[in-house]
Amino acid sequence: MICIKTDIPQEICDINDELKAIYHSKDTVCIWIFKTRDDRNKFMDETAGMLKGAREKHFESFYKQ
Repeated sequence: MICIKTDIPQEICDINDELKAIYHSKDTVCIWIFKTRDDRNKFMDETAGMLKGAREKHFESFYKQ
């Protein structure tokens, strides 16, 4: 396991982990929040192998509230 220390806002910590999808690159960590676990799992399946930009566009098109 590799841990990178950072300050995560409490409102993100308070959200159930099953509603979060996390992506990282060498200089960015993105956390997407979903309404349901099924939405989160569907997003993960749909975006497997996508780069950050494509994943962001997919989220904006199908999941942004």
